[in-house]
Amino acid sequence: MIRWCDGDMLGGLQIVVLRARKDLAFFIFKGICMECVKPVKIAFVDDHPVLLSGICQLFSSNDEFQVVSVGSCANDVVDIARSMKPDIMVIDLNMPGRVLEAITTVVNDHKTTRLVAFTASGNIDTAIATLEAGVLGYVLKGSTLDELTDAIRQVHKGETYMSPRVAANVVAGLQVNARARTVPAVRFSSREEDVLRFLLQGCTNKEIALSLSLSEKTVKHYMTVLMQKLDVRNRVEVVLAAQELASSGGLTGAGTNVQRH
Repeated sequence: MIRWCDGDMLGGLQIVVLRARKDLAFFIFKGICMECVKPVKIAFVDDHPVLLSGICQLFSSNDEFQVVSVGSCANDVVDIARSMKPDIMVIDLNMPGRVLEAITTVVNDHKTTRLVAFTASGNIDTAIATLEAGVLGYVLKGSTLDELTDAIRQVHKGETYMSPRVAANVVAGLQVNARARTVPAVRFSSREEDVLRFLLQGCTNKEIALSLSLSEKTVKHYMTVLMQKLDVRNRVEVVLAAQELASSGGLTGAGTNVQRH
């Protein structure tokens, strides 16, 4: 959250605070009202009260985030998504109720809320099942606060994040699963193929947008289209499907190098 005192100077231009509060701030910029970026609305669901209280205090003290709700079971995951509509929900996997079912419900019915699993389980099958259910982030408890914060930021941008300690094994497991199913015969536009080739190089949405002179919003739209065409649920599965297409010659120019920014 940007903060300036009345009468501050920025680049020689007078800035006066018109109004400020936790969720929104307005500034007069040479007589023009400018809206500051809203904090990320975040909810935490975990059945360990001490951990839940501590993590909420840490994120509440950061003006980049606004903690809007907490819960302690799978039913709370769905209820919070419906009633509070957080941007990000950080959830434990080992708590009362059918957590994977709750994840699927939120992913299908509350698409503005993105999910981060925050769990003690490093089990690869659990991680794969969770990712395939639709979470975009998988962070192990025991990770640093910086890592969890970084994961939340990336997921908020529509990226996928996995703790390094499980990432390699999860990708290997997903590749095995991908080989077990046939990638559907799909026709891509030239721009969709461009995006796929960048994904195969490990580029982020921002890097793809810069290289193709597109907005990040447009790249996210292409990602949605690609997931629909390939009948997959997340970015990781898009990449794996693209790898299968490239190896079978179904993606022209798949070996083309791309410019990283």
